Amino acid sequence: QVQLVESGGGLVQAGGSLRLSCVASGRTFSSSAVGWFRQAPGKEREPVARISWGGSRTYYVDSVKGRFTISRDNAKNSVYLQMNSLKPEDTAVYYCAAGGRYYPFAGDYWGQGTQVTVSS
Repeated sequence: QVQLVESGGGLVQAGGSLRLSCVASGRTFSSSAVGWFRQAPGKEREPVARISWGGSRTYYVDSVKGRFTISRDNAKNSVYLQMNSLKPEDTAVYYCAAGGRYYPFAGDYWGQGTQVTVSS
């Protein structure tokens, strides 16, 4: 069993930065792939980034490449999403999820989400 808690969301102006954190409890987290997803109002949830259990493999959706960076610290049971050059279209609730496989990734455990709002 893995429990995930996201934090770090907030209100920021366009061009600003935020760092999201996903802290996990559970012995299997360090062997899990982790993904960040987001869901904007009226839209379907979409994958944003994911990272393999060891951190050697990462994936980014095209719209965030070059702006977002995913990383993890297994000693702290944490995964981070550094978001730079934020745009209004990045506004969404961001969720982290942990799963047994990097690809294809399926989230077995999900956090409650953290709101990110980017003003223009």
